[in-house]
Amino acid sequence: MKKTELQKQIRDIPDFPKPGIIFKDITPLLDDKEAFKKAIDLLAKKFKKEQIDHIVAVEARGFILGGALAYKMKTGFVPVRKKGKLPYKTARVEYQLEYGTDTLEMHEDAVKPGSRVLVVDDVLATGGTVKAVTDLLKRQQAQIVGIVFLIELKFLKGKEKLKDFPVYSVIKY
Repeated sequence: MKKTELQKQIRDIPDFPKPGIIFKDITPLLDDKEAFKKAIDLLAKKFKKEQIDHIVAVEARGFILGGALAYKMKTGFVPVRKKGKLPYKTARVEYQLEYGTDTLEMHEDAVKPGSRVLVVDDVLATGGTVKAVTDLLKRQQAQIVGIVFLIELKFLKGKEKLKDFPVYSVIKY
């Protein structure tokens, strides 16, 4: 299965979550066992020679990809969640949204100083959420080996916010 065939598995949902937005729905790709396997294989391939300690994934769709990627790469898995969703003591970062702010958290002991991490999320749009994750990981003194996405929306230029890191996206629009 080629990348172009993977792209055919992405469904456009117009006006979701609000008018003017075209949401990239990955659930058809996840439902196709060959497409899902190929997507995970491609995400893992770029950084397979790196010694990765943890896959760090952003809720919620990032968890789906991140869990499978951690299994494939034989690493630990660290979830990054919205404020108040994790049961143990957390490290947190507040970041700017288009209108207001939001907070992301991870368990304070999830990543040790010097840990080599690969960050994963489903879509790179404006880059704000994953930039916040990298800020959180830097404060935890983790070494960010790279960042991977299933989809990149190039026209939103989110990669510019992540220019300090190797970034790889399987599908680009």
